[in-house]
Amino acid sequence: MAGRINDEDIALVRERARIDNIVGAYVTLRNAGGGSLKGLCPFHDEKTPSFQVTPARGLFYCFGCGVGGDVITFMQKIDNLTFTEAVQTLADKVGVQLRIVDDGKPSLPAGLRVRIMEANKLAAEFYSKALAAPEALEARRMLDGRGFDRPAAEHFGVGYAPRDGRALHRHLNHAGFRDDELVSAGLIREHGGWDYFQGRVMWPIKDSGASVLGFGARHLYDDDRLPAKYINTPETPVYKKSHVLYGLDLARQNIGKKLQAVVMEGYTDVMSAHLAGVDTAVAVCGTAFGPDHARLLQRLMGNNDSTQGEIVFTFDGDKAGQAAALKVYKLDRSFTTQTYVAVEPNGLDPCDLRMAKGDAAVRELVGRREPLYRYVMAHTVAGYDLDRADGRVAAVRAAAGMLASIRDANLVGEYVRDLSRLVGMDVDEVRRILKQARNQGAGGRREPPVPVVSEDADPVEPGDSPGWPDRNDRNLDVERGTLKLMLQHPTLFDTAWNGVSTSDFTHPAFRALFGAILSTPYVPTGWTDSLQQATGDELVRQLEIALLVEPILRSPDEGYASAYTSRLKLLTTARAIDDLKSRLQRTNPLQDKDAYDAMFMKLLDLETSRKKLSQASLGLTE
Repeated sequence: MAGRINDEDIALVRERARIDNIVGAYVTLRNAGGGSLKGLCPFHDEKTPSFQVTPARGLFYCFGCGVGGDVITFMQKIDNLTFTEAVQTLADKVGVQLRIVDDGKPSLPAGLRVRIMEANKLAAEFYSKALAAPEALEARRMLDGRGFDRPAAEHFGVGYAPRDGRALHRHLNHAGFRDDELVSAGLIREHGGWDYFQGRVMWPIKDSGASVLGFGARHLYDDDRLPAKYINTPETPVYKKSHVLYGLDLARQNIGKKLQAVVMEGYTDVMSAHLAGVDTAVAVCGTAFGPDHARLLQRLMGNNDSTQGEIVFTFDGDKAGQAAALKVYKLDRSFTTQTYVAVEPNGLDPCDLRMAKGDAAVRELVGRREPLYRYVMAHTVAGYDLDRADGRVAAVRAAAGMLASIRDANLVGEYVRDLSRLVGMDVDEVRRILKQARNQGAGGRREPPVPVVSEDADPVEPGDSPGWPDRNDRNLDVERGTLKLMLQHPTLFDTAWNGVSTSDFTHPAFRALFGAILSTPYVPTGWTDSLQQATGDELVRQLEIALLVEPILRSPDEGYASAYTSRLKLLTTARAIDDLKSRLQRTNPLQDKDAYDAMFMKLLDLETSRKKLSQASLGLTE
């Protein structure tokens, strides 16, 4: 509602909204004498009543916690509403049409909002009663199959929309509602006057004060003309899907007391959670969780200016659930509370989980929550080949922006340690890469995942140019020097090229060049010409020529060639050791003992090979 509410209307709301009636809906009040009423304070725990209401003055006060005010103040505090929202809520209850000071005109036709709320209330009662009718057998079976008996359905107000198509329309017309009012409420369709919901299970969607704003509906029959499994009330003057949460009326007080909200994906999930004891559960209604939902929950927790409290999101374990988690993560800056995610390992939603494993399993699901940052970071890292050094470095760089966005600086160090465990790297090395990424302004941009390269596979796809290797890259010196020796002095090597393989070369151009050498048997005359013909890539042919003419700084012999190839294989072995250590760090020795032991034995063999190759490479000096 834009503008400022007319002062006369606010005064009229205070006059009509009797404080004893409003407070009495939340607190059991008893006569305390002298025109006062007493009850247990709803704002703090107490055993002896110290909460007092004086209807004649329209005031309340708690002598225990010192909270007091008028009927509007009470609504603000009990439902964590803004002043405007509290006035609007009370106005709806007592039938006052509010005017805006800007132009003095109602924002809606006079009384329409009140009429919509009244129609919704009667519709909810109609649907609830219809659930007991013979026609609703399929609806009752569906609910029973999801673990909900009749008392549960009544507690959540679940109902049934008859297949008649006009049953609700007739019922509300008989109650005195005009068609234009019912169209505005989203209860009937504008053309034809058909009921908006037909042959479906119905859930009333209420605000924090338990007023019905709209409905959610699930299909039952194969011949349903609407293909969507779930449909919701269309946007109305009182129902805005980005501003409502199913179950809020039941969870409101517990969210404020526990400073926790558990956001689920469906109506039956919320029902299962509440029945299992997770009484802070709510769900979005026909839309994704957005900034308005976040602000609503934070207001209920009363912590708009602090980082206390938590919002826990439950997602399915499938790809859709992971995508939903990533969308919520993008909204994380909208929260002042800490955000968590709870995912059932077997992919069960809370309703299925309760049916399969009972109430305790639902409580444990929420209890095992993990920070949303950690969950998203794990899935980001999983997109990289962590068995390769460049893949691990790329994964750390991808997470850099995520870590930089963490609001609580005290958590950054812990998440950096988490990242080091996820990628299997030393935490100091992870910090160094993160610092480098920040200095370069990388911002944690996601790099393309590093593909797995097989030793036996052709390292370069036909027609793909591998790119020219940088002569100033010191990490490529040994690869470059080995190929120069092979091209210029092939007779210094044995027929197997001293056991060198394509996997010993990290640059694709060098791998392609060595592949050509392997496929071209050495002959004393015309070998380099044959090599040029066997090379399909023009860039690699030019690289052959460049290495053939580059000078070698000493007169080589077989010992020098052997030392070069030993150094080349030493670097390969060192990379293999780093990769294996990374896998060991990412493997739980208790949960996967056989794999861990096998990798450990392989690591010992690689360390032995490294010592031998290191010794053999000592003859390499240049």
